Parts: sequence; structure tokens; C-alpha cells
Amino acid sequence: MRRTLACVVLLAAAACRPSTLPPALSDAEFRTLVAALSEPDGRFALSDNFVSNEPRVAENARWIQPRGGVYVGVGPEQNFTYIATLRPATAFVVDIRRDNRNLHFLYKALFEIASDRADFVSRLFSRLRPGGVGASSSAADLFDRFAAAAPSSAMRDATAALVRDRLVRAHGLPLTEADLASIDRALAEFHRDGPDIQFWASGTVKTDEPGPSYRQLMTARDLAGETRSFLADEASFRFVKSLQARNLIVPVVGDFAGPTALRGVGAYVRQHRDTVRVFYGSNVGVYLTTAQTRVFCASLAALPVSADAWFVESNALRPFSAKLTACAK
Repeated sequence: MRRTLACVVLLAAAACRPSTLPPALSDAEFRTLVAALSEPDGRFALSDNFVSNEPRVAENARWIQPRGGVYVGVGPEQNFTYIATLRPATAFVVDIRRDNRNLHFLYKALFEIASDRADFVSRLFSRLRPGGVGASSSAADLFDRFAAAAPSSAMRDATAALVRDRLVRAHGLPLTEADLASIDRALAEFHRDGPDIQFWASGTVKTDEPGPSYRQLMTARDLAGETRSFLADEASFRFVKSLQARNLIVPVVGDFAGPTALRGVGAYVRQHRDTVRVFYGSNVGVYLTTAQTRVFCASLAALPVSADAWFVESNALRPFSAKLTACAK
């Protein structure tokens, strides 16, 4: 009786029905969903964006509770930290660049192949696993050891072959030669720069003030002194690994001001009677024109979101409802 009354009072009938989000997607369903939601490839001129440049991810993540539902984000590896914190049933990464989709395919293969965090870091940066690192190693210990390890071209080539086999043969992804070259290039950049790789490393814009390195991002502490990256502990890593293995982190080529990607994600979530709990928008809004901002805001307003959903930006997070209020001004 009380549950029924609550549903009526809150006008949230969808929340009164169980979610039908699948516990896993078949490879065919995953391929179809990626293709159906994606828009044409676009450009981000500042950097190849193999790595984020947002040192506040740990502090933002501190305020996110594990609540299931759906996660929507943009960009490279910072999404995994937010996903590991929220523990969603499904996650979508929507980015204007096809190269970002390919980067997430690389990550998908590495998560699936890796046995643990150390194996993942070893394969990502093409460095042989040092002795003495294991499940109890902190992120700082892990990266201290790998930062001192020499890069291995042989390991890079072996990992590249495993990644191709995983993506093309095992999952049947219809990757073009350009897609495969994009994936190889990303792996080569991680091999070359190692854990010190950062946002500006291979971008068209050069700067005398490098951003935080991958190592710094993975070992950063929030204001409470906690490390919250997806590589902070085995449980966080294994949660993301599990979603990847079940095809539940879906990379999409999409413009935040585009006509179909975000709307399609919203339709999928609504169809499965669930809600978006966290939307990570980074600083994409800075790059949108006034007309594009109107389209983006309309797409946000069309998303099925929970009443307590967060909208996360580069340097802060706020209630999703507050973002919609700001959009309306």
C-alpha cells in the first residue's frame, strides 16, 4: 500500500516497475546497439585525448554512491572511475570522436584479457609485470613499480595481436583497417610514454604546462584522503571488468549537440524501465555554440533520470535537476 501510494505521489510509475535492463548483451546485440546509437565521426582539435586531464575525478567520485541504474559519460578512462563508483547496470560512453570509440574497444579487450589490475597495467603500457605486485598493492605501489619498468616492444606487439583477436574474432566487431590502425596507435602511445602519458602528449596544441599524467590520475586522493580510481583496488577493477565481459559498457560515436545519440540512449533506458543516475559531461559545454547548447539541453531534458541523479562536470558535480534549471536560463 505504501509503495503504491509513493509511486502515485511522486508520479514515478516507471520506478514502480522492475528494470528490464539485460544482465548481459550478446555480441550481436552489442554490435547492433553501438551501430544504432552512433552518429557520424567528428573532431576534437585540442588533443587526441588518449588520457583525461581532470585531476578532480577522485573528489567528484567521493559524492557518488553505488546505486545501479545507468551511467552516461564522455571521453577516455575517467569514465571507469565513475562507473566503478556508481556500480551501474549499464554504461554508455558518448563521444564525438570515432577514435574514442576505438580507444574504448581497446580498453574492452584489455579488461577482458587481464587477470587482475597488475596484468591490466602491464598490458596497457607494454611493461613486464614486476615481482611483488598483487591484489593487496595500492594504486601508488602499482604505478611506482611499473613506472620503473622498461617498455617492451615485443609485449606491445603481442598485446596488439591479442586485442585484434578478441575484438574481431571473438566479438565479431566490424572494424575497418582505419579502426584497427587507430587502436594500434593508441596502444603505441601508451607503450611510448608509459604511466607518464598525459592529455597534451600527442595533441595538435602544445603547452609548457603538462596536465596530470595517467599515473597521477590513477593515484590521486580526494579531500578525505582516499584513492578512488578504478585501479585503486581489485574490487573496483573487477566490477568494470565484469561489465566489459558482459558487453554492458557501450561506446557510442555521438555529438552532445547531435540529433540521435543521446536521444537514442534515453530511448533505450526508458524502454528498459530504468533511469540515468549519473551523467558525466566533462567540459563539453564550453565547446558548444548557443544553438548547440539548446540542442544539448533539450536532449538532457528528454533523458529518463532518477530524482537524485548527478550531473558531473570537470571540476564539480551538481544535481541533474540543477543542470536542467541552468539550461532553461
